[in-house]
Amino acid sequence: MSDWNLLGVFVFVFLLSLCGCSVNEEPMSADFEQALARAKAGDAHAQFKIGKMHASGDGVPQNDIEACKWFRMSAEQGDAKGQNGMGLQYCTGRGVPQDYTQAMKWYRLAAEQGDAAAQNNLGGMYATAQGTQQDYAQALKWYRLAAEQGDGDAEFNLGSMYAKGEGVTEDSAEAVKWYRLAAEQRVAAAQHKLGVAYVNAEGVKQDYAEAVKWFRFAAEQGHALAQLNLGNAYLKGKGVTQDKIEGYAWIAVSAASLGGAKSLAKQREEFKESLSKSELILGQRRATELLETYGSGK
Repeated sequence: MSDWNLLGVFVFVFLLSLCGCSVNEEPMSADFEQALARAKAGDAHAQFKIGKMHASGDGVPQNDIEACKWFRMSAEQGDAKGQNGMGLQYCTGRGVPQDYTQAMKWYRLAAEQGDAAAQNNLGGMYATAQGTQQDYAQALKWYRLAAEQGDGDAEFNLGSMYAKGEGVTEDSAEAVKWYRLAAEQRVAAAQHKLGVAYVNAEGVKQDYAEAVKWFRFAAEQGHALAQLNLGNAYLKGKGVTQDKIEGYAWIAVSAASLGGAKSLAKQREEFKESLSKSELILGQRRATELLETYGSGK
């Protein structure tokens, strides 16, 4: 059992960088125009790049239909990144009807060419039974192939499988090994899990200071559960000098990041009663500062 109110979450991380939702209304960039010329001439990688730019709204207005058009052109020429991009569009239903079978098809084509992002995504499909029957052995296989290429999200997913004993014998030390590799690549979910491991002495010696270090890294990337655990560390003075104001602020940020989760909102409100009026004002002010900087929620 945890020393704190640690909320366990196992999230298979899909690489959705190609599917950003930002909208860019600026004129088409010179980079886009140059890539477009190459794409129209049949350059498969340029076609992928144009698709990615349309998907994310980078240098051109965001447009999922156009993204799919260019991803498909690239994918049909055998470009692994284009195939993975097409798989992502089908997986998320952006620009095309959501279709996990089609997503699996394109992920597999790219994965078999050694594309690490596609290998991770294909592993995720097997792990979550999307487009196929759940198969942890296959998930483990593809995650490992991607992780051994240094893919941070795959390292996190592989660590999660070791932590839960899914498709492999449960092994906390091995889980920590892969979490650490991912955490060092700034994968926020891995940073949070590594912090949890240090709190609970799972695969490592208990070390609250190390836990706080990793919770902070994740919290500053907007990871809501890490924000909660960092707040609790400040409240309890474990691994960090006790600071009720900072603790209240991080818990408030976490509650906001999680959409005002009732349990966290209740914890925040109960804690407010232990603060003086001046402390509460300072806590709310600090929470506002943190929320503006770190409150994206992940």
